[in-house]
Amino acid sequence: MARLNKKILCFIDECGTAGQPNFALGCVMLWARDAGRTDKSLSDLLEPNVNELHAAGLQHEYLQSLLARFAQTETPNGMVMLNRLGTSTVGTAPQIYANDVVEAVKIAAKQFRNENNIRDRNIGNVELILDRNEQNTHPDFMSAIATAQKRDGRFRAVTHATQIDSAASRMLQLADVVAYARMWIRRGEENAEGLRQNYRIRVV
Repeated sequence: MARLNKKILCFIDECGTAGQPNFALGCVMLWARDAGRTDKSLSDLLEPNVNELHAAGLQHEYLQSLLARFAQTETPNGMVMLNRLGTSTVGTAPQIYANDVVEAVKIAAKQFRNENNIRDRNIGNVELILDRNEQNTHPDFMSAIATAQKRDGRFRAVTHATQIDSAASRMLQLADVVAYARMWIRRGEENAEGLRQNYRIRVV
């Protein structure tokens, strides 16, 4: 099956520590051509003095209001926001982190195909962008990602993986908020269906 080579961006951030209970990843996947407009849509909802969103430091009422308003903006219909609980338990912390990233990207890629009605081709040319930290810059992490790019099903669509400071990207900051939404479920403040209906966040 031929691959669709239009560029796709996949932003991932985490909540918690890889290998520990309740570790979750937030994933935002969208066409590269839509990233600038989506970034502006989110930025326009923030107060002028907000330089960077850190979900853990903000009240959940504020974050839920922000996500609800963002869901009502002209965001791309085909954009996927995914919250996935970590399930990997084998290996070093960076290897566990990498394995969970691989599975999250594969799930997001399948949903992205469905959302964008891509029926006759696999998606390709996905750039994976992560919030830089000690685990996802470790050689064990990079090795696991490189192996998955060669061998692991839908993850082979990832052509490049990079780590940047989340301060440089609103979409990484959005991925942070999407990851943190798992805390609302844990505390009984939201459920998976509520996250999907109210904020367009899929929970797996």
